[in-house]
Amino acid sequence: MAASRVALTRPHISLAFLEVGRALGEFSLLPAAELPLRLAPEGDGHTVLVCPGFLTSDGSTGPLRRFIRSKGYNVYGWNLGRNLGPATTGSRLELLEDLVESLKKQSHRKISIVGWSLGGVMAREIAKQRPELVRQVITLGSPLHGQPESSNVNWIYTRVAKDAHLEEEIEKILEQLHEPPEKVPSTSIFSKTDGVVPWRGCIEPETPITDNIEVYASHCGLGVNPFVYFAIADRLALPENDWTPFDRNASAWRQLAYPSSGHGYNE
Repeated sequence: MAASRVALTRPHISLAFLEVGRALGEFSLLPAAELPLRLAPEGDGHTVLVCPGFLTSDGSTGPLRRFIRSKGYNVYGWNLGRNLGPATTGSRLELLEDLVESLKKQSHRKISIVGWSLGGVMAREIAKQRPELVRQVITLGSPLHGQPESSNVNWIYTRVAKDAHLEEEIEKILEQLHEPPEKVPSTSIFSKTDGVVPWRGCIEPETPITDNIEVYASHCGLGVNPFVYFAIADRLALPENDWTPFDRNASAWRQLAYPSSGHGYNE
């Protein structure tokens, strides 16, 4: 499978400054969306692991996990503390891999992984390494194209998470990061007004089992956005062996709520 890397530029700094205010606005919509979200598809009870973004912990994914649980899934946070990159998960993601393996053994079924930002990158890599453990991956604003310098928080990452002893190993991972899992369906939920990572870097290359869903959201609001929640519920409810892309044309309201989906992007 071939997938080309994309030349990326950082999001405009004005979008970065608006991130917190926009995210608070998205969070404030959740109570009003409680009744409509009851119409989102119910699940089959399989296990879902939710991975937090860079510098955050399971506390940031609490609202999302509560929603997923309300749809009938067995939901877990990653319980690895604050996401500081390799310092948290191990240089080869071995601590996260151990967790995924343990959850699969407990349930005797493949698990789905939802990952926010850097958490989504890690989830996708686990799906590549251990496809026999993972049912599907859903990423939220995750930089999938291996160019951390294009992020507005790269200056923090280089100070907090970068380890000189692991630099060569991490570079090897980055070189192949843009390649999607071959055997595990992977859906990217992204926003063109993301103020942290460039949206083009979040796009899944086209394969029979990849998809992209555009939403109106900030980067920091992706985990508290009602339309993101509906899209996640739609994806998780798919039968394990009958994955299909998101259908934004299924209703008029979907066409309004989701500006685009699929692979129609000029990368």
